Amino acid sequence: MRGRESLGVYLRGIVMGAADAVPGVSGGTIALLTGIYPRLIAAITAVEPDRLLNIAAAPLPARRADAVDAFREIDGSFLAALGLGIATALVTVSRVLEHAMAAYPAATFGGFFGFIGASAWLLRGEMRFDTRDQQAAAVAGFAVAFLLSGQAEGALGHSPVVTFLAGTVAVSAMILPGVSGSLLLLLLGQYAYMIDHLNAFIDALLAVARGGTVALPPGTPTIVTFLAGAVVGLFTVAHAVRWALDRGRAATMTFLVALVVGALRAPVVQTGQRLEAGWSPAAIGLFAVAAVVGAAVVIGIEWATSGEMVTPDA
Repeated sequence: MRGRESLGVYLRGIVMGAADAVPGVSGGTIALLTGIYPRLIAAITAVEPDRLLNIAAAPLPARRADAVDAFREIDGSFLAALGLGIATALVTVSRVLEHAMAAYPAATFGGFFGFIGASAWLLRGEMRFDTRDQQAAAVAGFAVAFLLSGQAEGALGHSPVVTFLAGTVAVSAMILPGVSGSLLLLLLGQYAYMIDHLNAFIDALLAVARGGTVALPPGTPTIVTFLAGAVVGLFTVAHAVRWALDRGRAATMTFLVALVVGALRAPVVQTGQRLEAGWSPAAIGLFAVAAVVGAAVVIGIEWATSGEMVTPDA
């Protein structure tokens, strides 16, 4: 890609990353809005182990041609520019969200509630109840999300296995406009945990850049484990979701939308856990106002995409 095109992709990545950092707002929706969704899907599904191995062998003169071909096949310049933009936004937004969740839990999680609720409302047309499979998918999606919401953190904990699995699940949301990776992390009780570790990791890197002691940043094993899960997810969960959409789109989307609906419980539970004085009238009012604002943001994004809120049939 040329410099100007790379800059455009990088800026789109920043917007996608900012959206991905917030539960209920999908980076996939932003990809639709900015016109890069088909290219993103093509690039993600082109990433295969043999191509990555060829790219990794680039330092070897005899393998350099294969590495260049593999890099082009996965649209490597596009993914690199987009990934850098997403990472830039995640690092910046996560810092704000960490403070907001601690200092203003009712407003922050109220906004999340509005994001999630509006996404579910806009996706309602994707739900089908014509067959038993579709009805079962709706019940299963809602039940899984509702039961996990507020309970997952205590039940699952934060072991390396859970962190790895969280990475594999979260990355699948990249191919699902309307379903957010952050929402899935919130559902699994890993959202605040990952933001805390990401910020600690960045703080340590910045300290080293300023001339501090060179040491393994706190949270490195957690970040590496999550990223490893995300890489595996590209080859497994993301492709499995794509396969499910191709084979049974109605039932799959019904399950996913029901999952979003059930996840509405999560921000309510998370808020209650952070309110020292409990659910006072002021906290309820602030939560409600923030929810309305959050819903308005998502509806505005949907309006800008001309109604293309869900995964295309392709």
